[in-house]
Amino acid sequence: MFYNLSSNNIFYSFSKDNKVALTVESGDSICLETLDCFSNQIQSQSDKLDFIDWNRLNPATGPIFIKDAMPNDTLEITIKKITISNKGVIATGKDLGLFGDLMEELHFKLVAIRDDKVIFDEKTSLSLKPMIGVIGVAPGNGQINCGTPGSHGGNMDTKLISEGAKLYLPVFVEGALFGLGDLHALMGDGEIGVSGVEVAGKVVVELRVLKKHTISNPIIKTNNVVATIASHKTLDGAASIAVFNMANIFKKFTNMGIKDISMLFSIAGNLEISQVVDPLKTARFSMPNIVLENYGICF
Repeated sequence: MFYNLSSNNIFYSFSKDNKVALTVESGDSICLETLDCFSNQIQSQSDKLDFIDWNRLNPATGPIFIKDAMPNDTLEITIKKITISNKGVIATGKDLGLFGDLMEELHFKLVAIRDDKVIFDEKTSLSLKPMIGVIGVAPGNGQINCGTPGSHGGNMDTKLISEGAKLYLPVFVEGALFGLGDLHALMGDGEIGVSGVEVAGKVVVELRVLKKHTISNPIIKTNNVVATIASHKTLDGAASIAVFNMANIFKKFTNMGIKDISMLFSIAGNLEISQVVDPLKTARFSMPNIVLENYGICF
């Protein structure tokens, strides 16, 4: 079945207590309409960041209850299509991002999006690379605001989460309670100024429950790589978790010892930074699909 879910159905924290917006079967596809990370509060250059409602950041559309999804299952999300609006917002300023202590005010820029490019200024236009910033499921207990990443997914700001990719998330509660938002027309690794090109849009996903398949943290598969994603209060911690999660995959599916895993990872893997500006830092460790396939590791 195919469903549509409008941006009238949003939430600001992932929680098992959120009211379900839509119930689907495993294997169904849904088109989710999203607001930008500012809940579409900035519409002209005369608006002021100082006066927006900061409690309405990073809305996610949902949540979606997937029948037959239970704790310890894995939710496979196939990102079929991302459609974005024709304008975006880039923000930075005091206390935001890595340059936050060098600025005295909050700043933003509205940018046009046309001919598959972001028009930054009269000198620079950059090709679109749409991706999803916030995507996740409800945690087992409590609530996690949509601006924070974790094992449930959330605000991972990982540019590999793009059209054509498959994201794998652990399921913590019945139904999973899936949602997504915070689309970017373009974002660099690290998101060092605190935002990408923030846009509203629509995302078509297929949701499928993988029974008897348990993971501890998100995994993303693109046409080229499989990457383990981890978030932690320090970047060192996130990096270590991401690498060890990939090592655990190799231990599970192969007879390789740690010495061979270490050597293989050093010559074929890439440790990358997703973002350093959220409450937790996010890193990923990617391995080429061909290497995993050589060892019979399939997702």
